[in-house]
Amino acid sequence: MMKVVFIVSSLAIVWFMRLHPVIKRSYDKELDTFRYYLLVLGSFVLALLIHEKFTVQEVFWAFSIYLEAVAILPQLFLLQRSGNVDNLAAQYVFFLGAYRAFYIFNWIYRYFTEPYFTRWIACVSGLVQTALYADFFYYYFISPMMPFLLAVDTDDFRWSCIGSSFP
Repeated sequence: MMKVVFIVSSLAIVWFMRLHPVIKRSYDKELDTFRYYLLVLGSFVLALLIHEKFTVQEVFWAFSIYLEAVAILPQLFLLQRSGNVDNLAAQYVFFLGAYRAFYIFNWIYRYFTEPYFTRWIACVSGLVQTALYADFFYYYFISPMMPFLLAVDTDDFRWSCIGSSFP
């Protein structure tokens, strides 16, 4: 049941991003220049090279884990290029990162409670994904207006709060 909820909510997010008139108006195609196909191709090649067992199911599982680890990069790249992060986008990115960060606790728990916990690919990929959020988390938490509006200094790619500056 939870997998169905996950898939439906993911499709709803994609629908809002691509087709909803209000959200679509705020999308700037000229700023969205990230070559996402390189992430897909790189994840697939990595899955062919590094997997737990060379079966179709395991290779595709590894591919999905690797792709999930880097899937946030186009969003972070677009936020940096646009120079502004509105409240909705900031909260969305924050909760995506928090989900992955809290998932690390699941691995720690499973390591100590399951005698043969061996999903090291998921653990390493999850740590990489959480590290990709680290810069965003840092500026999200030190921002005095944290739950409101954030901006990006595109000259040195640092997050900052609108109306404030960080050292």
